[in-house]
Amino acid sequence: MAAGWNKQRLQKRRYRQFKARTERLPANYRAAIDALVRYMYRFGPGTGDAVLSMLEDLADLFEMSEANGTPVRAIVGENPVEFAETFLRNYPEGQWMTRERERLTNAIDRAADNETQ
Repeated sequence: MAAGWNKQRLQKRRYRQFKARTERLPANYRAAIDALVRYMYRFGPGTGDAVLSMLEDLADLFEMSEANGTPVRAIVGENPVEFAETFLRNYPEGQWMTRERERLTNAIDRAADNETQ
């Protein structure tokens, strides 16, 4: 019980650190990150360490880009959805779509195995 509580506390700390990092960015970078995060919450890893890793990597990308003077459009390209989808592919753990694909594959495998018996 204590281990779970401690893990949750550490995750909250990581999330607060992510928010603090993004708050230090210029307004246009913050707006882009907020939009990406909103999208990624819907389609990315559910919760926990996977989503925190994704958020931290996103903050790293935008911090480095801001330091180099890279405009937002140069970061995400002309198609922000394509950027987000490509970014999300690096974090398949915990995605609802990944779980559903695995569930479908397992169900078909079981059904196919039952045919041969």
